[in-house]
Amino acid sequence: MTESNARRPSSLELGRRAFRRRQSRRSVLVSVVSTIVVAVAAWLLVTNAPGWPRVRQSFFDGPTLVAALPRVLEGFVVNLRVLGYSIVAVAVFSLLLATLRTLRGPVFFPLRALAIGYADLFRGLPLIVVLYLVGFGIPGLRLTDGRIPAELLGTLALTLTYSAYVSEVWRAGIEAVHPSQVLAARSLGLSHGQSMRLIVLPQALRKVTPALMNDLVSMQKDVGLISVLGAVDAVRRAQIETSTAANFTPYVVAGLVFVVLALPLIRLTDWLSARARRREQIGAVL
Repeated sequence: MTESNARRPSSLELGRRAFRRRQSRRSVLVSVVSTIVVAVAAWLLVTNAPGWPRVRQSFFDGPTLVAALPRVLEGFVVNLRVLGYSIVAVAVFSLLLATLRTLRGPVFFPLRALAIGYADLFRGLPLIVVLYLVGFGIPGLRLTDGRIPAELLGTLALTLTYSAYVSEVWRAGIEAVHPSQVLAARSLGLSHGQSMRLIVLPQALRKVTPALMNDLVSMQKDVGLISVLGAVDAVRRAQIETSTAANFTPYVVAGLVFVVLALPLIRLTDWLSARARRREQIGAVL
C-alpha cells in the first residue's frame, strides 16, 4: 500500500462525512424556517393588538428617534468614560482583595477578615443604594471646597460594588490552580508574591476570563444608573428628550445604544466559554 493510499479516507468514512454534511444542512434549514415562523407569529400578534397604534406612536416614533439620537449619543460618551475608568479601578482593587483572601498565617487574619467583610457587604447592597450613599454621602462630608463631579462619584460607586463581585471571581480562579504548582514554585526559591505573579495568576486569568467578561457586560449595563446622581449621560439625555417631546422613544434609543455596545462583548464571552469548554473536553492545557 502506497503512502497516498494510506492517507486516503475509506469509502465508509466518506459516507459518514457526506451524512454529517446533509444533517448539518438540514439543521440549518430547520433553524431558519422555525426562526422565521416564530418571528412572523410574534410580529402579527403584536401588530394586531388593539393598543399597538398608540404604543408605536409612543415608543417607536421615527421623527422623535431621529431628533433624540444625537443628544443620546452625546450623553453616551459620559457612560463610556465612566465605564473605562471603572474597568481599570475594578481590575486593580478586586485583584488586591482576592490576594488578601489568599494570605495565610494568623498575622494576616485581620486583612482576610476585612476582605471577606467587604465582599459580603457590597455583594449584598443593591447598586442603586451604593450610588445614593456615595453620591450624596461623600459630598455631605465636605472634604473638598468645590463640587465633586457626578462622574467621579458614579465611578467610585461602581468600583466599590463590582470589586466585591470580581474579587470572588479572582479568588475562585486562584483556588482552582492546584496547590502542587505553588509548592513547586516555592521549592524553586520563588517568594509568595513571585509565585502568585508568575505561576498562579496567569493560569487563574485563563480559567475565569468568561466570568470576568460576564461581569464586564453587567457593569456596562449598570453604568446607566449614574443618572440618579445628576450625571447627564445617555439615560438622563433620554429623560430630557422624553419630557420635551412627550414621547418615550428616546428611552428606546438609549436602550438600543446600550444593547449595541453589549452585543460584541456578549458574543466574545460566548466564544471564550465555548473555547474553554472544547479545550477541557480534549484535555488541553487552559
